[in-house]
Amino acid sequence: MITFHNPLHQGHAPVHEFFRGERVPCFEKPERVDYVEGALRTRGHAMVAPDVDSSAVLAQVHAQRYLAFLQTAWQRWLALDPANASVQPFPSVWPVRTLRSDVEPDNFVARLGLYSMDNGTPMAAGTWAAAKAGADAAASAAARVALGTRAAFCCTRPPGHHAGPDFMGGYCFLNNASVAAQTLRNQGAQRVAVLDVDYHHGNGTQSIFYDRSDVLFISMHGDPRTEYPFYLGHADETGQGAGAGFNLNLPLPAGTSAATWFDALEQACLRTAEYRADGLVISLGLDAFEGDPISRFALASSDFTRLGERLARLSLPTVFVLEGGYAAAELGTNAVNVLDGFEQV
Repeated sequence: MITFHNPLHQGHAPVHEFFRGERVPCFEKPERVDYVEGALRTRGHAMVAPDVDSSAVLAQVHAQRYLAFLQTAWQRWLALDPANASVQPFPSVWPVRTLRSDVEPDNFVARLGLYSMDNGTPMAAGTWAAAKAGADAAASAAARVALGTRAAFCCTRPPGHHAGPDFMGGYCFLNNASVAAQTLRNQGAQRVAVLDVDYHHGNGTQSIFYDRSDVLFISMHGDPRTEYPFYLGHADETGQGAGAGFNLNLPLPAGTSAATWFDALEQACLRTAEYRADGLVISLGLDAFEGDPISRFALASSDFTRLGERLARLSLPTVFVLEGGYAAAELGTNAVNVLDGFEQV
């Protein structure tokens, strides 16, 4: 399968994050994609650089002031103090209920809080370049599929599905799956389905498309009552306005077995087929793996081959976009198992 990789992803290499109140080494690290690229080469999948500029599509799925902040954030951080080059910025205040979010503060940390949903999404010097190149890769993969290629894979980090219209979170800055879906729409697809199989709910993607009927969003994930992102992903969230009925959440309890997970996948696939989509975007989170350090589902590596096979039977032009998965050494095997399973059908 043709793969669009991110030649700049290693520039996003923050050292630490906060996890359950503790400062820990980052789970989302460059080695994740290095393992995937190694597995792709071993199994003969072609890798190419992005060839589409995603700027116009980014402006369709993200707010302009948020994009402007991301593009200049590191420079503004350094302008406060050159010593900040070795310090990771984290937000310490957020505009929660009754506080205003319409006025952008001048204070950098306050502005960072305005555009953040958590304090677990650290920035580094190369964050914007890496995130933008990842969005370019997603747009490139979707453009190739729109031209008639059966499927393409966007192999990139940082991931994207937690990034909303005007906020970052969950290691995500730009929503690559939304970029892919919007690119398919721009290229002529009347209806696009986005299926998110990451352990964590794709809250950002849901937020971007929640009031639209031209993009069906389906997410199967850990129950938000106990699992990140906590504040979105419940079964009663079904869309609003024109999007009513075009959002399907399938929350599953921690510890869910592979058998139960595949039952949910079947439900997702049946809804996708019912929607009669012209194109499919898979938010390919691989943290449903039984060995993932921050997730609690029970899929074995062989189950990801089965996932690919089931997705192929939808018979839709398909864009795969890499999301989470933090058992780094196994990530390559699991990712390529999905692609190989898809291509076997």
